Amino acid sequence: MTLRSTTALSIALSFFCLTSGWAKKIDFNRQVRPILSDKCFFCHGPDKAERKAKLRLDLRESALKNNAIVPGDVEKSEVFYRITTEDKEDLMPPEESHKHMTAEEIEIIKQWIKEGANYEGQWIYEAPRKHAPPEVAGDQVRNPIDRFIQQRLREEARKPASEADRVMLIRRLSFDLTGLPPTPAQVRAFLSDNRPDAYAHLVEQLLASPAYGERMASKWLDLVRYADTVGFHGDQNVSQSPFRDYVIAAFNQNMRYDQFTREQLAGDLLPNPTRQQKVASGYNRLNMTTEEGGAQPKEYLAKYAGDRVRNTTVVWMGATLGCAECHDHKYDPYTMHDFYSFAAFFADLQEVGKYGARKRPPEIPVPTAEQDKEFAQLNADVEALKKKLATDSPELIAARKQWVSRERQKLAGSNTLKPSDLFFIEDKARKGDSTREHWHYASSKDHPTYRGAFSRKQESGGLVQHILGFKNTYHPNDEDVFFSYIYIDPKNPPETVMLQIHADGNWEHRAFWGKDKIPYGGIGTKGANHRPMGALPKAGEWVRIEATAAQIGVHSKQKITAMAFTQHGGRAYWDDAGVHGVHEAKGIPGRIAQILQTDTPTEKQNAELATYYRGIAPSLDSARTDLAHKEDLIKKFNENVPTMPISVAQKPRMIRILPRGNWMDETGNEVQPAIPAFLGVLKPKNDNERLTRLDLANWIVSRDNPMTARVFVNHLWHMFFGAGISNVLSDLGNQGEPPEHPELLDWLAVEFMDSGWDIQYMIKLITQSHAYRQSSQPPTDIHEFDPYNRLVSIQSRRRLSAEMIRDNALMVSGLLNAKIGGISVHPYQPAGYYAQLNFPRRTYKHSTDENQYRRAVYSHWQRTFLHPALMAFDAPSREACTAQRPVSNTPLQALVLMNDPSFVEAAKHFAIRIQNEGGNDITTRIHWAYQEVLSRSPRDSEVKLISEVYKKHLDEYLADTDAANEILTVGLEKTETKKPAETAAWISAARILLNLHETITRF
Repeated sequence: MTLRSTTALSIALSFFCLTSGWAKKIDFNRQVRPILSDKCFFCHGPDKAERKAKLRLDLRESALKNNAIVPGDVEKSEVFYRITTEDKEDLMPPEESHKHMTAEEIEIIKQWIKEGANYEGQWIYEAPRKHAPPEVAGDQVRNPIDRFIQQRLREEARKPASEADRVMLIRRLSFDLTGLPPTPAQVRAFLSDNRPDAYAHLVEQLLASPAYGERMASKWLDLVRYADTVGFHGDQNVSQSPFRDYVIAAFNQNMRYDQFTREQLAGDLLPNPTRQQKVASGYNRLNMTTEEGGAQPKEYLAKYAGDRVRNTTVVWMGATLGCAECHDHKYDPYTMHDFYSFAAFFADLQEVGKYGARKRPPEIPVPTAEQDKEFAQLNADVEALKKKLATDSPELIAARKQWVSRERQKLAGSNTLKPSDLFFIEDKARKGDSTREHWHYASSKDHPTYRGAFSRKQESGGLVQHILGFKNTYHPNDEDVFFSYIYIDPKNPPETVMLQIHADGNWEHRAFWGKDKIPYGGIGTKGANHRPMGALPKAGEWVRIEATAAQIGVHSKQKITAMAFTQHGGRAYWDDAGVHGVHEAKGIPGRIAQILQTDTPTEKQNAELATYYRGIAPSLDSARTDLAHKEDLIKKFNENVPTMPISVAQKPRMIRILPRGNWMDETGNEVQPAIPAFLGVLKPKNDNERLTRLDLANWIVSRDNPMTARVFVNHLWHMFFGAGISNVLSDLGNQGEPPEHPELLDWLAVEFMDSGWDIQYMIKLITQSHAYRQSSQPPTDIHEFDPYNRLVSIQSRRRLSAEMIRDNALMVSGLLNAKIGGISVHPYQPAGYYAQLNFPRRTYKHSTDENQYRRAVYSHWQRTFLHPALMAFDAPSREACTAQRPVSNTPLQALVLMNDPSFVEAAKHFAIRIQNEGGNDITTRIHWAYQEVLSRSPRDSEVKLISEVYKKHLDEYLADTDAANEILTVGLEKTETKKPAETAAWISAARILLNLHETITRF
């Protein structure tokens, strides 16, 4: 390489260095790596296919070759020349990349080279270390978190903010831990709690609330892309709500994060998995799927596999392994081999590329806890009734004896024939009946016979059939039994024997014994035309084979005209074939009539008679009616129980690398399950076994994986401070953001693992720190030194999430239905919003009962047509993993709060509460309303403003009673008031209060 003079630029940069106050030693991971990754790695990074000049700047040994970087000598370093030259042909990054080094970035590179160009491993791939918390003391240090934060602030000559007041703290905690505002009673209780640990008690109380699990679930459901629809093409509905309920329950039970992980990735592979663990394994089935008729199954299996790789690695590892689907990663050391090896972990999932309508097998029914209780009671009732109907009492026995006596007398005086065996063929066919295909009658001298001098010998190396056509047609009864006696030669047995009945012109009435070798009726079918009856009859003795009319689909209105005896291979002897006919007495089944006409019934026959009588006994009528009703309820119950697609392991399908991600290209190498190679080698317990999803899950939550603990505590930090310690939650790699407090992030990660992956322990640790409890009131100069509050010198202010905004309005109004779990519900939605949905076309129907007032976490989540109120407040479609939602501030949001029926109805109900509970005068009512909505008293200016709004609207509604009555009709909740204009005016005031910035902001 040839070096050029850079004197002028060096002078300029030196001046920049002096004026910017640059003095600290360069931190490679926080300052240099992000520059190299953004500006250089695309051409000089991990991807060998795109690498230029054989130069890698992500590895020190490569970067030092050929004077690309000369530690300590800027002038000799070709890299520095390339980023500072005025020669456009030599300038790096090149102009066509549209990336340019800023003066500050150039100075950082220069200083770094001067200091020796040290490299550090990318922080997320290095095992976290539990750094000793800095020695920082003072009243504002409540736990080790504060030591890390305040040490950094001292380095910047800053101080943490003072602690927020108690009202602010309880509102902050309540929204952060439950997603709901505190009640006025909770606020009063906290304000009056003088215990030193009152705050800690409040944290415990909120974590114990069932609402905690719902709040945490909203975050997790974003990550795992949970929704109620399939996503692709017609975006049809699919039942997945049991998974959402599992997540809520897991957080409320404080399930340890490592177990939470195992159950979702491999719940079905755990020993004796419970129903809930199988539901948890449904995580693997939450991906978007299709029902499109023209879809290519193989293409969609590739899509599903890629989605699982992306989702799993982002959720648990903060990794962008998904970028390696078509080529090696441009910025991180992931390869295509890593991508497809990771996908191979999920190759055992039982699934198809294209599904049928609204079903995603394998599925299981998943009753809610409430349904489980109801179902158990129904089953207990049914069992009790069945026991009653199956038990004889002295009274029942006496009544049965009288009934038997009466029925016998009736039968004796009737023309009913006794049951008999009607033989179509004995030693010889009856005169007039036809035998075909040269029946061979074997003599008893040399062959086995059942009765008489002859039997029919039938022998073949393949399929053979002899047919007997009847001279006279036969009309069967439903309970008749067709039979034949058969002797199987033990030395040469057939593989299959079959009886066939010819009825009404067809042979579609068959029963077979042995292997399914006879094609008549269709091998593999199990209908009346091909009914499997079990094993081949025992060889070496005469056995009666028989099939009921019902089993082979014969009924009493048919004409029986022939019978066939069929076998596949071997030798058999057939004899005495016919029908066991029962002529049914009027009102009594033939079998029962037979027993009644038997002089000395057997014990078995008497038991059969007793069973029949209990089915008709007048004294048991009510029990039978009740049983039928309960069984019908169980049937309907099963039809309404939600189902859940689950993971079921099968023989893994082949996974091969797809060149350029092309699912039609089968030239790539086959791969086996493996973790990314640069992170180590994962081995199965036994050398000859294949790695499983459970092996993957165990590795993900092992200390061998440097990422998982960091990723989760980073998510927690984001939840409680509005930004992660590393603020690109979905990418902790080179293109992400280095952690602002790396030692703190490591300390939290190790503490999380040391706690046994205890989520609530970590939440208590974070929320009880001074950093969390700080005031959110910013100092006047914060925008100059820390505009994004990355140093955490104050607590952050941020708008509530879409779900919290809805839940807050419902709770304040008094409408909130706090029921936990169940199928998804349907809030009000604009008419015609689903007009573009096809396959099938559908019309949205909102819930018309108390489900209308459920928390937003239970709202139906339509991926392609997300509920507009949720969408207005930045809720994601969940077509893919969402690690952090964008936060917007648009006029549309105010329109939603003022006009969406959910918020108007909430305002209406709140207005009625204001009138009923807020006192008798305007000022008192306004004070009461502010305490309910904001947990504080209004300022005088606020009282004046709301009073003026109320009076103005009261005058308008008094002049327009139709308008007043119209607004009272919004929503399902009925409004009864003697003063509609007054109530309507208070609705206007309530709508304003629910629309305040303060109402929808967490401070």
